This record gives sequence, C-alpha cells and structure tokens, in this order.
Amino acid sequence: MLFKQATIEKNAILMVVLTLVAISIGGIVEIIPTFTNETTIEKVKGVRPYAPLELAGRDIYVREGCYTCHSQQIRALKDEVERYGHYSLAAESMYDHPFQWGSKRIGPDLARVGGKYSNDWHYAHLDHPQALVPESLMPRYAFLGQTPLDTRLIERKLRVSRIVGVPYTDAQIANAKADLLVQADAAGDNDALLKSYPKAVQASGKAGEPTEMDALVAYLQVLGTMADFGSIEPAKMRR
Repeated sequence: MLFKQATIEKNAILMVVLTLVAISIGGIVEIIPTFTNETTIEKVKGVRPYAPLELAGRDIYVREGCYTCHSQQIRALKDEVERYGHYSLAAESMYDHPFQWGSKRIGPDLARVGGKYSNDWHYAHLDHPQALVPESLMPRYAFLGQTPLDTRLIERKLRVSRIVGVPYTDAQIANAKADLLVQADAAGDNDALLKSYPKAVQASGKAGEPTEMDALVAYLQVLGTMADFGSIEPAKMRR
C-alpha cells in the first residue's frame, strides 16, 4: 500500500487524474440529492415562507450566533419528543437558507418555541435572561430593543429568496415593508398580513418604530407553529 502511495505521489499526472476523480465522485454525491428534493421532502400542510418581519428576525438570529447554543432539530427519540414536542420534519426547513438545525445544545431546543411563551416573556428574557432563568448562561441582548430595524432592503431580501426557491409572490414582495411594519406594531390591523402569512404573530412594538428585538421575537414566535402535524403519520419512536 505504501509503495502504491509513493508511486502516485511521484507521478504528477496520475496524481492530478486521481484527484479529479475523487472530487468528481464527491461532487456527484453532494449534487444529485438536490435534484430529488421533491421526493425527499415530505408534503406538509401549513408550511409557508417567512413573513418579512420574521425573515428579518431570522437574519438577526443568525447574526448573533444563536444557533451555536440552540438547535432547531428534535430527533425521533421518545425522550426528545416528550420534552420538546413533535420530531422535526425536513419540510419545516424547506425555506431556510441555511437551515438552523444545529448540533449543540447549551440552551434548550427552539424548534417548537413558537407560542410556548408570551411576547412579554421573550422581550424580558432577551433583555435579561437570568431574571427569568437564574441558571442561564445566555448573554443579555437588551441592545436589540434600542436598535432600530433596518427595513431598507426587505423587498430585496424577499426577491433574492425567491431566486433560491422560496415562493414569494409579486404582491408579497411589493407589500414587504408594509407587512413588516404591521407585524411589528402591536396595535396594527393584521387582517391582510394573516391572509398572506397565516399564524403570523404580531410583535409588541410601536407603530413605525420596529426594533431588532421586535423582529427576533416575531421569528421565535413562529418556530414550530406552521406545520399541521395531525395529517402526518407518526414515526416509530426510538428509546
């Protein structure tokens, strides 16, 4: 074996050919599954693209590195399902670029955090985590509540998302900023918003003054609430 390795390393042309073969095989293994998404991702009722404010909140979630401590993946294990709720489905992340499954839990899994707590709880928790959970290692994010949300690029974000497969309509893109402001305003008229984005939860912000915390709370409140799990055949739980 060592003799063969030495032969390959000394022959530059052979080394290049074998390297290209290895890269080609690896590329094929990675690329082929992307052409079979329709067969590998189950059909689940209720899953929709993120509302503009939720999408902005997701960007803040990624920016602040929340995924390094909180996963969004509940495995089909009995103890996980009993603790967090229905196991995660691939369809729930079909509009995530990239998905936020994560591989480490310093804090609890957030796949089903939507609706578990009130808006007020989330605002208080982000402002001072230890005031609500004394043993928490989470840093304070009070600055998000004083940071105005940059809404200038929200239409472009939806347009770019559509390029990579998120089915935003022309009307949703045109109304992106208006929908964002309505969802950020606790007193806003959300009838039109809910027609475009069912189950969207309004943040507790003020009219015309959305903050980054409003966006993050809107994102957290939608996690795990879209899918209709009643129509899904349950997987066999593993202990």
